[in-house]
Amino acid sequence: MRIVVFQHLGVEHPGLFRRLWAEGGHDWRAVELDEGEPIPTLDPYDLLVVMGGPMDVWQEKQHPWLAREKAAIRHWVEGLGRPYLGVCLGHQLLAASLGGKVALMARPEVGLADVDLTPAGQEDPLFAGFSPSFPTFQWHGAEVCGLPRDGAILAGNSACPAQAIRVGRHAYGLQFHTEIEPSAIAEWGEVPEYCASLERALGREKAERLGETITPHFPAFEAAARRFDANLTRIVQTLAQSEGV
Repeated sequence: MRIVVFQHLGVEHPGLFRRLWAEGGHDWRAVELDEGEPIPTLDPYDLLVVMGGPMDVWQEKQHPWLAREKAAIRHWVEGLGRPYLGVCLGHQLLAASLGGKVALMARPEVGLADVDLTPAGQEDPLFAGFSPSFPTFQWHGAEVCGLPRDGAILAGNSACPAQAIRVGRHAYGLQFHTEIEPSAIAEWGEVPEYCASLERALGREKAERLGETITPHFPAFEAAARRFDANLTRIVQTLAQSEGV
């Protein structure tokens, strides 16, 4: 696969997926939008992956490149009709770019949380091999609260009903961080916006122990990331075969 990744912060990269993509022989490039890097011509790519970031989808005055990014996402999903994976902010940008709604949550969701697959999620190829309920790592203060046209909720929980969505045939958004690596906990904790949401969600004592709380779960997170990667690769390859690429 040829993968292009939109990043909004240096420490919010594809994480575990970088290793999995290398193992699979896939080519990928990162575009650091927050540093002013222009969006390239998207035609050569098979998959667009959009990562997280401390900004919100409506902050176009503070981050003018958000408008260009939303336009690129619309072109990719509606114009080119190619597979998309959005994580956290990238999940919210998928919804916002295509007519859905995103809003602040009453309280941030940070740390371990189970998500439950909906009937649509249990039938979706992205979640093939997943249990109906599985643990995830969360770190977000906004949520998708209105789906775009042709949108479906694939997973949710009581804190955030739209934990995973699909728009159309193969544009996916995940609110949770399936790409999480051990180094991310300390790195994200140094981002002021993330630090504030961490303490607000967990309190100072639990926030300071987040790393040790999460550490035993990394083998399960890696297994889930491998399953997601394999499922998404099959989705991309099936589309390419159907189009005779």
